[in-house]
Amino acid sequence: MKRELILLAGTKETERALKEQLQSVFGELIDITSYACDEGIPMYFTNKLIIYSSALIAPEVKEYIDFGSCTIIKARRTVNYEYIDRIFELPPGKKILYVNDFIETAQEAVSTLKRLGIDHVDYIPYSPTGDYPRQIDIAISPGETASIPPSVPNKIDIGVRLIDLNTIMKIIYHFQLSEQLTFDITDRYTRKIIELSQKLGAINRRAKTLNKFLNKVVDGVNDGILAFQEDGEITVFNEVLERMVGITANHAKGKKLNRVFKNIELNHFLTSQHDEDQQYFTLRQQNVMVYRFRLKAEGVIVATFKDMEETIEMEKVRKRELQRIGYIAKYTFDSILGKSAIINETKMIAKKLAQSELPVLIYGETGTGKELFSSAMHNDSSRKNSPYLAVNCSALPEDLLESELFGYEDGAFTGAKKGGKKGLFEQADGGTLFLDEIGDISLKLQARLLRVLQEMEIRRIGGNKNIPVDVRIIAATNRDLQSLIIEGTFREDLYHRLKVLSLQLPSLRDRSEDIPLLIENFLRMEHSKITTIDGAVLDALKKAPWSGNIRELKNTLLYMITVAEQNWLTIHQLPKNDYNFIEKEHTKGTFSLPSISMSKTGEYVNILTALVEFFEEGKRASRQKIYSSLQRTSTPLSVQQIRTRLNELKDLGYVMIQRGRVGTEITPEGVTWLNNNEEKVLTIR
Repeated sequence: MKRELILLAGTKETERALKEQLQSVFGELIDITSYACDEGIPMYFTNKLIIYSSALIAPEVKEYIDFGSCTIIKARRTVNYEYIDRIFELPPGKKILYVNDFIETAQEAVSTLKRLGIDHVDYIPYSPTGDYPRQIDIAISPGETASIPPSVPNKIDIGVRLIDLNTIMKIIYHFQLSEQLTFDITDRYTRKIIELSQKLGAINRRAKTLNKFLNKVVDGVNDGILAFQEDGEITVFNEVLERMVGITANHAKGKKLNRVFKNIELNHFLTSQHDEDQQYFTLRQQNVMVYRFRLKAEGVIVATFKDMEETIEMEKVRKRELQRIGYIAKYTFDSILGKSAIINETKMIAKKLAQSELPVLIYGETGTGKELFSSAMHNDSSRKNSPYLAVNCSALPEDLLESELFGYEDGAFTGAKKGGKKGLFEQADGGTLFLDEIGDISLKLQARLLRVLQEMEIRRIGGNKNIPVDVRIIAATNRDLQSLIIEGTFREDLYHRLKVLSLQLPSLRDRSEDIPLLIENFLRMEHSKITTIDGAVLDALKKAPWSGNIRELKNTLLYMITVAEQNWLTIHQLPKNDYNFIEKEHTKGTFSLPSISMSKTGEYVNILTALVEFFEEGKRASRQKIYSSLQRTSTPLSVQQIRTRLNELKDLGYVMIQRGRVGTEITPEGVTWLNNNEEKVLTIR
């Protein structure tokens, strides 16, 4: 069921700040739509959960709400902790003007500050319609500095007041979110809370005052939180940590670490000089992971204590869910077999590239393991716990590929899924998207992909809003993209966007010494009965050109172990019709051209026949024209298939593929072959 929330605020600035806060808390769990009264409410709401930024806006929005079907939550607001240091820096006992657009809002905000213990100054609530003591020289305002009287010289913006935890819990209760999701949401608060500890300074008053505020917040999270100063004095010690270690916060706060924690190893870890570290400990028969980091400028060390059993179970659930929907990378760098210098160097470079957030373009012949490297790089990156999705760009028609990548809205086209669909970019948000065979996408999709790389936002098919995404792109190709740029079939600007980092994968010919290791692994994976391989077989396998690389080697081996009658492989099991093992008549050690299957022969004959006809008519032979011509034959091919067959014919020496107006031409060798084979194929025109 789709969860939706409508946020209504008085001003645009308040609306923007509160929406950003709610999105940071709930992520994709809840769709949040927001409006500001200043800009007008564009619709009438029914059957919605509506959050008021303040009770004061109720009269302004009541005509837009069906109160019989809508649920209304009036948000309680609290101080914006990101700017709390600006308040603590105010001189104690100073009279401070607290300015807001309404006097009621200003009074409520002052009451909240005092309740949280931030009461070292004398606040005077003020709105533009009121009066104030003229001797005041400092004013603070939550995003309403324009309302501060011009005569006040010092104006301080303490940020729009945020929605408090009590209101957040009401939203969680309304949507009946699971306990696990509730934990995830409170975890997101943890980092914010830890950031508050950065405000702890050398002055005792400031540290203790801030602790009063922190204590009211940190007790509501799911992890134990500890903060202490460089001299070991404990300043933050929440209720969860009390339960974990069996020590009360009242006993711990203000004391030195070594007087509170009797575990010598834990004390040594907490006071280590390393800036950041994590380690397992057993505290009162409970396994916990302690993560510690140092805030150098503030002279504060922060540690979080997480229940490992709960964490492991959460991680298992998360990984099972990712695996269920196929969003997990299967391979690591350990999955890439080989001991040759070139493969070790390639892996070393790939590991370095994995640490970056920049796009990577992988070059490699077919069968060299481009997806293997992409998957390994994801698993070695900071995004390893986030989704990994892969798509073969040459395997899908243009329109289908576009909808897969970018998604679509409800009713975007005939057959569109009701409610629309997220594209791969949205599904991979926070993770990695692998685009294989990138050289085969159309110019239209290239333009859309370029925009994603530039703006990091997408728009669904049929949609009218941009959706921000955080995705790392790894692309791969076995084609020469620079040649495609010259031909005008690949955008140069996209090429440079993708090729910020690049990785060249070696062919199997360049690492033939790895073949025995690869063979052993294939046999083990297939649970093969083969125990012995003749030296002549290994020699033949090492000398083969392997245009299909590792994939072709594996297929050859599968053939051999299938036809083998004993538990060893001999030269007699090598495929008889495989060009990898057919020596030329007069040149030992080299290999003949591949034999051509009957189905391919028919396709070749029809393509070459079309080329002859175009030549005789003085026409340019483009792939599109060949495509149109073949639609009338018994072997119609797609443009992509024609491109593949033309490249094969070029390798055989039967055609020349030229740029510009000349197009593709048949060679004399191609004419000879066509004359010899035309009668073998029945072609229906």
